[in-house]
Amino acid sequence: MIGEVVIPGDKSISHRAVILGSLARGKSKIDNCLMGDDVLATIRVFKNLGIDIKISSENTLMINGCDMSVAQNEYSLDLGNSGTSIRLIIGLLAGMGIAARLTGDESLQKRPMRRVTDPLKKMGARIELTNNEYPPVVISGTYTLKPIDFKPPMASAQVKSAVLLAGLNCTGKTVVREKIQTRDHTERMLSLFGGDIQTEEGIVCLTGNTGLKAVDFSVPGDFSSAAFLMVGAIIANQGDLLVKNVGLNPTRTGLLRLLREMGARIEINITSDDFEPVGDIRVYQGGLTGITVDPSLIPSAIDEFPIFFIAAACATGVTILRGAQELRYKESDRLEVMANGLRELGIKLKQHDDGMEIEGGAFTGGSVDAKGDHRCAMSFIIASLRASKSIKIMNTKQISTSFPSFLKLVNSLGLTVR
Repeated sequence: MIGEVVIPGDKSISHRAVILGSLARGKSKIDNCLMGDDVLATIRVFKNLGIDIKISSENTLMINGCDMSVAQNEYSLDLGNSGTSIRLIIGLLAGMGIAARLTGDESLQKRPMRRVTDPLKKMGARIELTNNEYPPVVISGTYTLKPIDFKPPMASAQVKSAVLLAGLNCTGKTVVREKIQTRDHTERMLSLFGGDIQTEEGIVCLTGNTGLKAVDFSVPGDFSSAAFLMVGAIIANQGDLLVKNVGLNPTRTGLLRLLREMGARIEINITSDDFEPVGDIRVYQGGLTGITVDPSLIPSAIDEFPIFFIAAACATGVTILRGAQELRYKESDRLEVMANGLRELGIKLKQHDDGMEIEGGAFTGGSVDAKGDHRCAMSFIIASLRASKSIKIMNTKQISTSFPSFLKLVNSLGLTVR
């Protein structure tokens, strides 16, 4: 896998750009916005709520923000497959006086929501869940949320973000105290849009009802998407890959530390550091050695563990991950899906409730089921670089949720994917 590539815009940042741009006074221009299915679902929701959003070119958004609290209708909002969309939008709408029913596809309707709605209810939100846990979610609009001083019981950027977005509609200070820092895109972007927010050593403090102002900016490339190509270059027979213009937020790049600890040769060149650090990543083919994952790195690598498991399967020795039970509550049960697929491809492993022990080996061919999970599907495609026979991967259409150009890109780098 040799060449130079540019990755589409970051999914997490693109979601937040649409949300905050819709709230801000004035017109925001967002360049390099990811146009994957998940972000398109967020755009569709805010259009339904009356926001003027135009796609002015292939990946540029023009957003004319306004006060959505004047809306009087009861809305039915479909978030598709996007867990980020539904959890953040629950937080935002909770205190805007808007009545809404939020739902999504079959996968989304199996994802837990109480982790988000419990703190929102403590703030005064009126929210009902299906079977007290799942979507559809019904919000009865209220204008009377109260700020909260909240300690999340688990490391979750989505829960933190939902509380902060609800805090925008509170008078006073909303505080979130994290034991382990999660990705901080929401905090960075609230500051970019003029929000009154301070962060210090795991504590985030937001003063509500201060208003946001429109901004113009470009979304950096998605590190989580780059991760598939990085691992591909490392495990390929020949690998020298330069990935340009990638977001290098330290709360997102735990995989870099893990791969380097395994022995990967990776070079980083920071090219800008405005609201988010951005740079180029150069990765070389080379051998890997099994490691035991430091639990403190789990939040900053949580979305990359499917492709990390592929790297672990190609390493010499055993790789151990524990404390990552959150992987069972993603678009699929990623521990189960990846374990089943790796076994089918000839890899020996032991699965735990909260992780895996993977013994490095050689991939055979076979048939694996990605269970509609975009990250598992792309991970198994990358595994084909080291497989002795072809791999058939089922239920892959959700790749378009986060990386619409993935198949075209990997084919251009030498893989044969049909």
